[in-house]
Amino acid sequence: MTLDPTPGQTLAGRRVIVTGGGSGIGEGIARTLAGHGAEVTIADLNEEAANGVADELGGKAWVVDLGRTTELDDLRLETDVLVNCAGIQHVSPIEEFDPDRFRLIHRIMLEAPFLLIRAALPAMYAQGWGRIVNISSVHGLVASPFKAAYVAAKHGLEGLSKVVALEGAEKGVTSVCINPGYAWTPLVEHQLADQAKAHNMPVEEVRDKVLLAPQPIKDFVRPEDLGEMVAFVCGPHGAMVSGTNLIADGAWTAR
Repeated sequence: MTLDPTPGQTLAGRRVIVTGGGSGIGEGIARTLAGHGAEVTIADLNEEAANGVADELGGKAWVVDLGRTTELDDLRLETDVLVNCAGIQHVSPIEEFDPDRFRLIHRIMLEAPFLLIRAALPAMYAQGWGRIVNISSVHGLVASPFKAAYVAAKHGLEGLSKVVALEGAEKGVTSVCINPGYAWTPLVEHQLADQAKAHNMPVEEVRDKVLLAPQPIKDFVRPEDLGEMVAFVCGPHGAMVSGTNLIADGAWTAR
């Protein structure tokens, strides 16, 4: 299925679902894709946030708890693009890591993407076109201490994305991971106190001495820049980008 987009509207007519679209990176991506003409559905646990962003963008809100994965087993989605972005974080040494928190992170960040992809693929296959975009992380490629659940979930998402790319290759469906370093979002801001505790340092030192320490470029990636990366792989020039990564980590993984 092809479209003839007008300049600046490279995703005109495309239906897009963005999980975690009510705030942070997901919101930035949703706003960018809407700016490219996409019809965006904001999937988020926070009803007020989902409705607010959806109303502003002229899209739809889907209030959903991705931690309740059994409720997604029989789901069917009709969308051209699925952006798996929803996530949470928990910072703790492994020996103190709460098992239920570990399981919740994996449900939201690995099981739910699998189930949403599973729900979206039949319609994508039927029309011969689809884009799966998984917002992974630099932590899908390397590890950091005190983030066992997050790192493990993102590594799993990387493998899932590659399998989808292989299975969808002859059916018009691509699958990629986008791997940002740190973006300044509520998810990151809420880590500061836990990181300070885990590293035994003042909160004000966490930004440079912990978060940005591995990055040669000492800055945070902007959600709207990640949105432009998503727009590229979903647009008219991204058809051959599949089963791989687009990395925006400030040269973190160049070492």
